[in-house]
Amino acid sequence: MKKIALAFISLSLSFIVYAGGNPDHVKYPEGYQTEFTKYDTRNRANGKQVAVLYANKVATDTAASGKLGDGAKIIMEVYKTVPGEDGKPTVGEDGLFNKGKFAAVAVMEKRSNWDVSFDAKERAGDWGFAIYKTDGTVKDNKLDCASCHLPMPDNDYMFSHSSLIEFAK
Repeated sequence: MKKIALAFISLSLSFIVYAGGNPDHVKYPEGYQTEFTKYDTRNRANGKQVAVLYANKVATDTAASGKLGDGAKIIMEVYKTVPGEDGKPTVGEDGLFNKGKFAAVAVMEKRSNWDVSFDAKERAGDWGFAIYKTDGTVKDNKLDCASCHLPMPDNDYMFSHSSLIEFAK
């Protein structure tokens, strides 16, 4: 019984750590705000957040081809919204939600040569994911990043594919 309980606890802890991506493989890129290029700001599809998107040089250099190259990294800064009296996000003149508190940093990294310990079921194509707190430490959450990106193979598994291509032109 102790072995079963320990196995369950171990499995549960590993699920918590890897939910929302795999930070053992997709690392937080220190200095991304100065080394990467900001290419878009948009309301998130969940209707509750604002995303500020950055791309590394590999991503911007290969975006025009339609598929980003090995080593491409996309950063999404996630901001809460400023709610109105009705609790719904307030919207600025530009149509974007008004940004509130900086909440998280989501990282996408593309590689064709992931380590075999990074299960393909945790990825969308060659893209791996991880979510971090704003200070760069791992953020525990229950998101399954890959499952949301999997339905978009024609957009290289990216929600912001068209805006990055447009930016890169």
